[in-house]
Amino acid sequence: MTDPLNIQLTALTADLGVPQNVSDLITKALTSDGVTTVGLRVGEEAPDFDLPDATGKRVRLGDLLDHGPVVLSFQRGEWCPYCNLELHTWQGLLGEVTAAGAQLVAVSPQRSTNALSLTEKHQLAFPVLSDVDQTAIRAYRLRYVLPGALKDVYANAFGVDLSTQNADGSWTLTVPATFVVDQQRRIRLAYANTDWRVRAEPVDVLTALRDAAASR
Repeated sequence: MTDPLNIQLTALTADLGVPQNVSDLITKALTSDGVTTVGLRVGEEAPDFDLPDATGKRVRLGDLLDHGPVVLSFQRGEWCPYCNLELHTWQGLLGEVTAAGAQLVAVSPQRSTNALSLTEKHQLAFPVLSDVDQTAIRAYRLRYVLPGALKDVYANAFGVDLSTQNADGSWTLTVPATFVVDQQRRIRLAYANTDWRVRAEPVDVLTALRDAAASR
């Protein structure tokens, strides 16, 4: 049996060996005033969006909802090992999502070429959408502009230049988040955490998804 996602993520943190002082700096910046309240809440209306998938095909949330509830997974990008692990985990659970009459969609601020690389690398059978101008990321209140100190950490400690990773060239991070949206476009589950190392547990997401499907 596969370990719960967050147990796997904790093991990943240990394997990566990020120095504690670097981790503390990032955590302090991400939990500063104005950053702790992120993401839409349960009961709010999910903003519609129309974004390209890895092949350039346009995908609209409203069209997906015509066929059942939707799980939205907002990711930082293919450069993030935590996002890769989460998406790989969801691929293994995709059968349970479809059995609930629902669809799973991931959204990242990267270009379609990055989404294609991610899709092929993990053999994902669900769409990874590119929010190239971060319109959806903003609408779901998940966009975070990095201060100078964190720019240095990502560029020098991690070797990640977000201005080249993000399609809009910005030094921003998408706060990882998961939403279950019912067919009335109401959010039934909302999980957004400024600590990028912790994600929504799929068992909780699937429970909310089945509840949403049952109420149709």
